Formats: sequence, C-alpha cells, structure tokens
Amino acid sequence: MNEETKNPTEQDIEAFEAASAAPTSEAVAELEAELEKLRNEVLYAQAETQNVRRRLEKDAADAKAYAATGFARDMLSVADNLSRALAAIPAELRGDDKLKSLLTGIEMTAKDLDAVFNRNGITRIEAVGQKLDPNRHQAIMEVDGGGAEVGTVVTEMQAGYMIRDRLLRPAMVGVAKAAG
Repeated sequence: MNEETKNPTEQDIEAFEAASAAPTSEAVAELEAELEKLRNEVLYAQAETQNVRRRLEKDAADAKAYAATGFARDMLSVADNLSRALAAIPAELRGDDKLKSLLTGIEMTAKDLDAVFNRNGITRIEAVGQKLDPNRHQAIMEVDGGGAEVGTVVTEMQAGYMIRDRLLRPAMVGVAKAAG
C-alpha cells in the first residue's frame, strides 16, 4: 500500500476532530430550522390527504344520491302523461261503470309512480300561490293575477321536480303581472 493512505496527516486529524466536536449553535439552529420546515411539510401533506379523502367521500355520496337523475328526468314525462290522462276524463264519465276500472287503473299507476318518486327523493315543487323563484320556476307568461301580488305564480303549465336538494326540472308557470 501507499504510504499516504496508511498514515493520516495532521490536516486529516484536525478535520476529523473538527467534525466530531460538539456542534456549534449555528449548526443546531440550522438543524432546528430544517426540522421545523420538515414538520410543516408533513402537516401540510396530512391536511391535503385528509381534504382529498373528504372530497372523495362527498363525491361518492353525491354519485350515489344523484345516480338516478337521468332516469328520473325521463320518468317525468310518464308522470306528466298520467296527469294529463286523468285531467282529460270529464266529470260525467268518471261515474260510468264501463270506465271506472280504467280510471282506477290510471289513478293507481299515478300513485305508484309518486310513491317511487318519494322513495328516491324526488319531490314535486309547489308553485301556485308561491312567489316566483327563478331557481325553481320558469316563468312562461304574465297573466292577470286577479288580485294576486305581482310576481306570484297563478298558474302552472308543467310541474317542476327536485331530486333531494337539486333541481330536476323547473316548474313552467304563469305569474301575476301589474295591473294596467
């Protein structure tokens, strides 16, 4: 072996002693600052992880709660048609024994559909007599309110529906207009 690698020089010994000596207050301060920085980074990472977890849980709950929205919108036309069928039957025919079973069948179907809607969080929006709410009502026309306050819904052309706390379809309404 080479002589230089066998025997450490005085310079090597001094460097070793300096390195193994007690750390200076500057070195301790630097290490404490770095430790504090790393602690903060860990806390931020933990907070971000928790936020992502909460967001994913909320997204999963929303997806479950509102998964049937498209299907529900399609079913609204069925509810509309059943309501129109019931409304189209004149009062004098409602007592006819020949039509009684047909009328009963249509009414039962409408009730069953309403029950299915209720089980799935789909509710009809109350419109007539309410103040116009642009988040729930779509004003189609202004009509003479017959004493109703301006901006009050006086007629409903098509029922509106909510699915839980979200609008499924706005109610199409006529609102009272100012006199004159």
